[in-house]
Amino acid sequence: MSEEVRAPLAGNIFNVLVEPGAKVQEDDELLVIEALKMENLVYSPCGGTVKDGVIEIQGENRELLTEELKKRGYVVKLAGG
Repeated sequence: MSEEVRAPLAGNIFNVLVEPGAKVQEDDELLVIEALKMENLVYSPCGGTVKDGVIEIQGENRELLTEELKKRGYVVKLAGG
């Protein structure tokens, strides 16, 4: 089974807590999104292995975040150009 994880609200990715290939359980913390000046955790909807998924990034500091995520093995797509 393959699950796509979507952010529950619009915001900026503040921190990615897992690497590609990591084993996760349901409700494990995957990443932190900053929205409305608050940090919001995104949790795994099910257990499994983190794939080399595509992370779409928009907003401020996207070049810096893109560089960091690519080092970790993620495919990054910049939204809006």
